[in-house]
Amino acid sequence: MQFYRDGYRPGDPDLQPASPEALARTVEVPAEVDVLIVGTGPAGTVLAAQLAEFPGIRTRIVERRGGPLQVGQADGVACRTVEMFNAFGLAEALVREAYWVNEVRFWGPSDEDRSRIVRTGWVEDTPEGLSEFPHVIVNQARMQQFLLEHASRSASRLEPDYGIEFVDLQVGEGEYPVQVALRRVDGERAGEELTVRAKYVVGCDGARSAVRRAIGRELRGDAANHAWGVMDVLAVTDFPDWRTKNVIQSAGKGSLLMIPREGGNMVRCYVDLGEVPAGDSEIRGTTVEQLTEVANAILHPYSIDVRSVAWSSVYEVGQRLTDRFDDVPDDDTTGRAPRVFIAGDACHTHSAKAGQGMNVSMQDAFNLGWKLAAVLRGLADESLLHTYSAERQAVAQDLIDFDRFWSAFIAQPTLDRARPELGGVTPEQMQTEFARQGRYTAGLATRYSPSALTGTAEHQHLAAGFEIGTRFHAAPVVRVADARRMHLGHTHRADGRWRMYLFGEADRVVEAATWLGESPDSPVARFTPAGADIDAVFDVHGVFRAGHHDVDLGAVPELLLPRTGPLGIQDWEKVWAVDPRHDVFAERGISPDGAAVLVRPDQHVAHVLPLSTRTELTDFFSGILRPQRAPALR
Repeated sequence: MQFYRDGYRPGDPDLQPASPEALARTVEVPAEVDVLIVGTGPAGTVLAAQLAEFPGIRTRIVERRGGPLQVGQADGVACRTVEMFNAFGLAEALVREAYWVNEVRFWGPSDEDRSRIVRTGWVEDTPEGLSEFPHVIVNQARMQQFLLEHASRSASRLEPDYGIEFVDLQVGEGEYPVQVALRRVDGERAGEELTVRAKYVVGCDGARSAVRRAIGRELRGDAANHAWGVMDVLAVTDFPDWRTKNVIQSAGKGSLLMIPREGGNMVRCYVDLGEVPAGDSEIRGTTVEQLTEVANAILHPYSIDVRSVAWSSVYEVGQRLTDRFDDVPDDDTTGRAPRVFIAGDACHTHSAKAGQGMNVSMQDAFNLGWKLAAVLRGLADESLLHTYSAERQAVAQDLIDFDRFWSAFIAQPTLDRARPELGGVTPEQMQTEFARQGRYTAGLATRYSPSALTGTAEHQHLAAGFEIGTRFHAAPVVRVADARRMHLGHTHRADGRWRMYLFGEADRVVEAATWLGESPDSPVARFTPAGADIDAVFDVHGVFRAGHHDVDLGAVPELLLPRTGPLGIQDWEKVWAVDPRHDVFAERGISPDGAAVLVRPDQHVAHVLPLSTRTELTDFFSGILRPQRAPALR
């Protein structure tokens, strides 16, 4: 984290000085906004945190509830989500507070007495090397609080408007083409109606999304729902694995998923209540006492004595998906840009067994946020917004397919070795399959297909470990200026900028960085607005195939030691060297010829190109960004 670039100021550096736009913010929802976010769930809070980075974008977020979510709902935080939180500067606080999922243990019926469960094995939850961050457990309400606090402490001072529900919308013409009807549902002014005109509206309002209905989209999928009873309990127990994640299958009494919670004492119990017809609400009457009774039957010969229930719910979720995540009609031939988007549960739902709901919802918003910001800041044409639905609908379809397979697999009965003709899955098969799916459950399976935003693989061999379309896999390096060892990916902030990492020998890196910073044909010159800092659009880093004592900072071009900010002082954090304990060139398969690795603002690898590439590099960004005038060098 860098601060004092605008001059010294005392106090908490995470609390940004309020921008003039924030100081002019009204208590009332204004008549016109750039982006209206509906809902403060996982997707809505990520989008708010992302857009809060840009005070010049007028963003408002409305929420029907009278205040922030307090307890319950989702809790599993995939490694990929922690990586994203790091871009907001929130990962350190998150992992400090969270429960770390290190192992998954499996329990099933004893061969000697099938009324009793026994431990059948265990696997490492996240295989070594997938991510530098762990899989953690944190209450969804706390996750959202982290993001909302980040938005409120930004220069935008963005905070939700609570007690306001979405009613309907109409898409028309003009600068603010979306007319939105809202209604107050809380306080003395309950029932009062409001009208807001917006450039863009994003529905993050859950599986029963009113925004989705307003644009004529439907969730389609299975006719049945899977029912779950969930309770966060403080209990006394003789079950020995109370503080590890457990998948427990009984002989005919159901299955149980146990996930320890943050704080060292509480545990979440997911009790599988089976399939129910869609729309059948009778199952929701299941009580905590009944859930506890079922859990104890499954756990025999062990038991839990529940002393306190922090939160409980019974819910049904089906595997459903919308065919498009925006308001562009399926038969539209005009090429008009989307004006209304949906994200998260508003456009895809699935069972709890995949553990991906909150995580995929947040990634939806992370994908959309930088694109909205690029368009609204004039850096990209509105055509960029078509890529949101194209990319994220495909990801959601993959999730539905995985969830359907995974749910069916773990719903199988445990094999009775005395009666193998009845079928079922062995404990060994369960463990093997769980380990095989580790990359998916860690949130790292997403790979965007070749498009305007994602290149093709003809140069992939130059950096095999940075797979095009996947998230940028952080690796240890040493910062030359201060000899600090850190992961290169941790330089990536959620600020809407593209990253270029130039890997190679000193002369090749210097030559590439000099061209990028000085040639009028480079993408830095073409796409950085006049008068903006040289790194306002592209954050370029040099990674030298050398030790940090062997890199001469006096010989690096200005692009790698840029003078930025109102004071025009150097940025010393863009030049890197090899960590002798973890050679990034070897660990990520980087060619002796070097490579330029381009990374999107949402941390996914956009392209891998030779360091010597010139025209191809500029042409790639010409398909994404609007030409601007050359930046001002200081």
